[in-house]
Amino acid sequence: MKPIRNRHFEVWPKRLPRTMSPPETTLWANLDITYRRYPQRTAFVFLDRSISFAMLYAEVEALAGWLHHVAGVRAGDRIPISFQNSPQFVIAYYAILRCDAVVVPVNAMNKAAEICHYITDPQARAALVASDIAHEWFAANEMLDASDRLQHVVVGTYTDYFNDLSAAPLAWQAWLSASSAMPAYATPWRDALAHARASNRAAPAPSGRADDLAVLPYTSGTTGLPKGCMHTHRSIMHNAVSGAAWSNATQETVSLSVVPMFHITGMLYGLHAPIYLGSTSVLMPRWDRELAGALISKHKVTSWTMIPTMIVDLLASPNVASFDLTSIVYIGGGGAAMPQAVAERLFTQFGLRFVEGYGLTETAGPSHSNPPDAPKQQCLGVPYMSCDARVVNPETFEECDIDEPGEIVMHGPQVFKGYWRNEAATLEAFIEIDGKSFFRSGDIGRVDADGYFFMQDRLKRMINASGFKVWPAEVEALLYRHPAIVEACVIAARDVYRGETVKAVVVLRATHQHTTAQNIIEWARENMAAYKAPRIVEFVEALPKNASGKVMWRALQERNDRTTAI
Repeated sequence: MKPIRNRHFEVWPKRLPRTMSPPETTLWANLDITYRRYPQRTAFVFLDRSISFAMLYAEVEALAGWLHHVAGVRAGDRIPISFQNSPQFVIAYYAILRCDAVVVPVNAMNKAAEICHYITDPQARAALVASDIAHEWFAANEMLDASDRLQHVVVGTYTDYFNDLSAAPLAWQAWLSASSAMPAYATPWRDALAHARASNRAAPAPSGRADDLAVLPYTSGTTGLPKGCMHTHRSIMHNAVSGAAWSNATQETVSLSVVPMFHITGMLYGLHAPIYLGSTSVLMPRWDRELAGALISKHKVTSWTMIPTMIVDLLASPNVASFDLTSIVYIGGGGAAMPQAVAERLFTQFGLRFVEGYGLTETAGPSHSNPPDAPKQQCLGVPYMSCDARVVNPETFEECDIDEPGEIVMHGPQVFKGYWRNEAATLEAFIEIDGKSFFRSGDIGRVDADGYFFMQDRLKRMINASGFKVWPAEVEALLYRHPAIVEACVIAARDVYRGETVKAVVVLRATHQHTTAQNIIEWARENMAAYKAPRIVEFVEALPKNASGKVMWRALQERNDRTTAI
């Protein structure tokens, strides 16, 4: 029996519409309108400084004037920005939109060889970057042919927007205040704004429309070079407005913004939704559990979107009892499954139901989310507002039965328009079902009888052990139940007899360092099907993660393959 489509509407929040009609305006208009509504309201808090919407608007206008009149930025130009969460990221982002140009958010941890692609692929001529990584951008520029190089780089120092360096963790202070020798084509942030104010020349009045290209975030690049995802003002606006409604956010909301804004989730919930609402966003440039606890307590944070590893870390702090988390009314996130034990502690100790969601860069963040009033654990949730999502056979594209694994595909206004300058990849990414274009996620999932979606794994990450299909994410979720395990990543290992076998890369708790690999193997055999149980266990001090907090399983897989090939 095929699943009855839309059965998830039986658990749909009664306060919410099933589809969302966002404004027919640009993202820039959100700041313009909010500034006029709430000029003195705090827009962003950065360490020891609060920035009002009036100040934010003025900084954006000044920088946009410089970009247009000095850097020659015009409508449709692609402009990379590379900062950790900070006022500079926000100001740079909206100044580019103010010029009717396109934002290219770049991971602030990239090195020169990686950065070259973010200059040449979007054909950028100007960029705005943080001072601690500016040398990487300068080095990247020198690697390129003269015709491909950046002509202007604006360099911002984080300390320009807070007062006391001691407000930051000691380990951060060097990079927050870092400076860099600058080539002739580089301009310090303060100089650019001072020049714009002195010349008193604003950018021309914006004329962008909802269907214009607004942002070009790049995929993770796990295969080949990263691909730019073409998002319009409309696709981003849909999920910004829907996300605010889904989490019951208002202009009184205070959110903790720690997921990197160069990542689509951080961009939506740390940047666009607060500016649309006129609410306050407390910025963290990097994760630090002690600072997070202090900021939540001080600013009475009410909403926190995060990677589950963050709450695991916060609750493990020896100072957790001193943190006041009682102001939080909404907590959710994605990127990794929330361990069941942690979710249960959140509910029993704090009365919070963790709301897991699911989405990709290509879907402007969430295509699925758990209903806040009826979430399921270890679950992607139900199709988001305006989204038609299905699980289909990845070869025939026939819709799967209830609980039958298949590829998750989605259709909706939040889906991107295609990959930048990559028609072949765009064609491969979409299929037609019932006369509609669906994006192929590449993720294997299933739908239960209530219409909730569950992740099985990446389409290409399956382990085939003697013909038995093993989905690593399922094994990882089971391993998290072991009292000695803090984190686990499951990969394939070569096996002469079985072809492939299951290997677990594990981080042990400090209190369980005596645990052996054999202990875990025996426990696994007792707690999961024999073909799923890891036959190899490797202990590491930490799992590799990308900037958004996701475990880089492919890096572990490639390292393992290289090692065993020797």
